[in-house]
Amino acid sequence: MRVLNLFLWVFVLKFLNVKARLHDGRLLKIADWQPSKDEYWAITGTNGSGKTVLSMLPAGKVVLSEGQVDGLPSSVSFLSLEAQAEYIENERKLDQSDIKNEHDPGTLIADFLAPLEPIQHWISKLRIEHVLNQGLRSLSTGESRKVLLLKALQDKPELLVLDAPFEGLDVDSRAAFKEILDLLHQQEQSMLWVANRLDEMPEWITHIAFLHDAELIAQGLKDDVLSQPEVHGLLHFDKPLADFPDHTTPQLQLDKGEPLVKFTDVKIRYAERTLFEHLNWQVNPGEHWVIQGPNGSGKTSLLQLITGDNPQCYTNNLKLFGIQRGTGESIWDIKKHIGIVSSSLQWEYRATTNVLTTVISGLYDSIGLYQASGDDDKQLALQWLDIIGLKHKANQSLHMLSYGEQRLVLVARALIKQPPLLILDEPCQGLDTPSRMLVLACINRLAQQNTITLLYVTHQADEIPANINNKLVFELQQNGSSTIKLIQT
Repeated sequence: MRVLNLFLWVFVLKFLNVKARLHDGRLLKIADWQPSKDEYWAITGTNGSGKTVLSMLPAGKVVLSEGQVDGLPSSVSFLSLEAQAEYIENERKLDQSDIKNEHDPGTLIADFLAPLEPIQHWISKLRIEHVLNQGLRSLSTGESRKVLLLKALQDKPELLVLDAPFEGLDVDSRAAFKEILDLLHQQEQSMLWVANRLDEMPEWITHIAFLHDAELIAQGLKDDVLSQPEVHGLLHFDKPLADFPDHTTPQLQLDKGEPLVKFTDVKIRYAERTLFEHLNWQVNPGEHWVIQGPNGSGKTSLLQLITGDNPQCYTNNLKLFGIQRGTGESIWDIKKHIGIVSSSLQWEYRATTNVLTTVISGLYDSIGLYQASGDDDKQLALQWLDIIGLKHKANQSLHMLSYGEQRLVLVARALIKQPPLLILDEPCQGLDTPSRMLVLACINRLAQQNTITLLYVTHQADEIPANINNKLVFELQQNGSSTIKLIQT
């Protein structure tokens, strides 16, 4: 087995009386933090507390308002949701599909990772051989995470920053990631871990820096920090879930026995790769489905057939909300019955809007708001922001929030009209423990209602509500195609 030639930890970081401005205007305050070479640190804390900004300080990417930073490494590589979004956005900017009048795949993975030979073992370990001839922006969230890890390792950084590295990965991929990172640890690769889920922190993490409300409030040995009452309280969601606002949108009227969604012999194919075929599936009102499977198996592509974001929805036999796809319906005839949370929506939501407007846009199925909204809409949006704990940020720009806070806002956007069909594609991605518990409490309540049907994607078994009993399970084959099993109870 060939491994990469990695740098050893030869630097000692020192942060004294540091203040660094966050995107929302607050100052991140670090009085004294001095990680040494014989310590292995994780940064954790609440959403919006400044974890990502703190992890960027060693790279010199943050302009300090005041303070002293010494001992910076010579090179830093990042694996993060933010870095992932930046790569995807750059690929979109370079997309020449419209100019060429043909599909532009963008940067092929084989070119992005070249030379491949030094990392061939890890390519096989992460099971991404079948994506080497695909473009970066066409990959699933989990597939692109794997590619970006290998890219970060190829850069041979003195410091590797791992910001929630397991987000979006299936069970086998998390195990493969862990094996790679454990090996790097054994080779004394310097790593800085940023954690949303404490249960995913490696055993070799010795120290924790805990942030809340833009301040480093606790630091030291892992067990000592986690046992502090203030820290323990911030890591738990123990408030009763507020009542949901009443429905404000008309309920969907279907003929008796009519399913919400009906797939007949559905197939998705990209170039030479058949993702899946011969899928016959229907979703009845009030049913809840969990959709499971490995990264890149086709889960998101399937959901995009429903939302109309995959052009192959018009070449397949689909019936949605009593309407046969391709019979003259507008995309809005479909979207008005759907609420959605997904990574692709978060990456694509580039409208310059504040948080309140973003939530209101869920009533109109738009990216941004292009018509006047009334006081009732604003009051409803504020109610949902109050439920998710972000009412105080209603007037802030969406893109000034942390990744996790943006995710919460998009959850509120999906829920505001309490649609007949709610599609939740990894809704807890990027969330700290209390926020994840809050969102799961909302999902559990929705799963108990007869007015909403859930299609729910997650790679975390502990995030599946007890009321979701139906399963659509993707099984990825060696050739890159998937077989799909329907399990109904």
